[in-house]
Amino acid sequence: MTVLSKVLYGSMHVKSYDWIEPACSTRSNKPDDFPVTLAKLHMDTVLTAPCPTTVLFPRSGGNLHCFTAVTSCAVLDVLAPPYSEEAGRCCTYYHDYPYSTFTPVSRILVNENEDEYAWLEAIEAPDDLHMRSGRYTGPAVQDHAL
Repeated sequence: MTVLSKVLYGSMHVKSYDWIEPACSTRSNKPDDFPVTLAKLHMDTVLTAPCPTTVLFPRSGGNLHCFTAVTSCAVLDVLAPPYSEEAGRCCTYYHDYPYSTFTPVSRILVNENEDEYAWLEAIEAPDDLHMRSGRYTGPAVQDHAL
């Protein structure tokens, strides 16, 4: 899916990742032995309104992203197409671990700055998450590229 995000007011911290291609997964070697997958950091910054709209594409642009309010803020997120479990477009939540967490396996995977990589673990949705979704009811969107 493609995501357009616009900070309407206030400030928020944005941290986003893209999956490494080809996919690279390992096990945590902790008591729960949970799977983690390697991702590359795309953005780690604070956005304050007014600021440009960010665009996340299905495989690039930081599609795996986390918003954290720095001040009271509102964000307009437009997802196209929207989440749909029936269509295989689920909303998944992740915990990120520093790249160095899973060694020595991780040491051989990248030759760049380790701070630009993290291991992501799928987790349950946070209990304190609040989203309000709505359906676009405006005029039909025309695709002139066809």
